[in-house]
Amino acid sequence: MRTIKTRCLQALGVATLALGMSSAMAADPVTLKIGYVNGWDDSVATSHVAAEILQSKLGYDVKLLPVEPAIMWNGLARGDLDLTLSAWLPVTHGEYYAKVKDKVESLGTNYDGAKIGLVVPNYVNAKSIEDLNASAADFDGQITGIDAGAGIMRRTEEAIDAYKLDLKLLSSSGPAMASALARAEKSQKAIVVPGWVPHWMFAKWDLRFLEDPKNVYGDAEHVDTMANPGVKDKAPEAVAFLNKFNWDSAEIGSVMLAVRDGAKPAAAAKDWVAKHPERVAEWLK
Repeated sequence: MRTIKTRCLQALGVATLALGMSSAMAADPVTLKIGYVNGWDDSVATSHVAAEILQSKLGYDVKLLPVEPAIMWNGLARGDLDLTLSAWLPVTHGEYYAKVKDKVESLGTNYDGAKIGLVVPNYVNAKSIEDLNASAADFDGQITGIDAGAGIMRRTEEAIDAYKLDLKLLSSSGPAMASALARAEKSQKAIVVPGWVPHWMFAKWDLRFLEDPKNVYGDAEHVDTMANPGVKDKAPEAVAFLNKFNWDSAEIGSVMLAVRDGAKPAAAAKDWVAKHPERVAEWLK
């Protein structure tokens, strides 16, 4: 009887252990909600690449949510969002950050050297915004802009006043500006546009910023990864990865260009991760 009882207890222990292992294996993965800025190519690229790594390498369930900047920051502070990799600081999102800085935490910079300004193809002679008047006729007397009311358009109006430019700022859209740039590049014609990095056009063409001695467009910024404080306990491996995740203009530009050429953001991100295993391994050490 004692032997039978012992065997029954052993069997019960094995069954309990197996049940426990089965329950652990069946447990749902931790879900991370990442907000990114709706319509910003760099935000789309960075968020999808980070999500691909979090899912395929670390086993997290990731929900990517396109939102407007104000909603993104408020959602992060409230805990509606866990993370964002789209915090442009110290200027572009400075006002949003100031309102919630005690309720969010920085996990570091994922892109350094973000900036805005006037951009020309490298074959254009002008080196500075001050040089534009001397060759205004080459640009047909115009700066080919994007959407009226965009922050960079307001800064460009300020630049026209500050430098007393004999150029008119034309409103269009991001895609229309890119199309005009493509036509100018094809014929090697002079063109000047308001531009920013990171942007896919720098991966496609040889472009440069005009010098801005009056600093109308401001200093370079950085794009940071921000988290709701609860994420450290909820997803420590994700935090460790995101603390190290930082990439350069060529890397992000290649993903943005792939999306611009028709790839779905998730597919472009998956392809980039598959082609750069050593880079990914650096971030996952």
